[in-house]
Amino acid sequence: QVQLVESGGGLVQAGGSLRLSCAASGYTFSTFRMGWFRQAPGKERASVATISTRAGSTYYADSVKGRFTISRDNAKNTVYLQMNSLKPEDTAIYYCGRDGGTAPGLLDAARVDYWGQGTQVTVSS
Repeated sequence: QVQLVESGGGLVQAGGSLRLSCAASGYTFSTFRMGWFRQAPGKERASVATISTRAGSTYYADSVKGRFTISRDNAKNTVYLQMNSLKPEDTAIYYCGRDGGTAPGLLDAARVDYWGQGTQVTVSS
């Protein structure tokens, strides 16, 4: 069965960095686009970054452009999110998701067919 397992979250001071990982199993990882999302308390789950199957295309939410980088290693069935210059407003639970469709662009949560369990990121001021 499809499984997505996130790791790498934690507590960091503003201006710091974290690298999230999402390990996938149970399907042919290299044939699906992947995305990172986040959900803060009281807010909807929002797309952060998306990567194409062979990492040729990446897409970012405006709020993280220039600070976050999404990447993937198809040999390791893993997608990453490098987060630099973190801000308190980046505090949220971060989820990875598999794109259930094929359209390009930033992945919308409604198109995700499988989710990971999430990892907490807390940025202190």
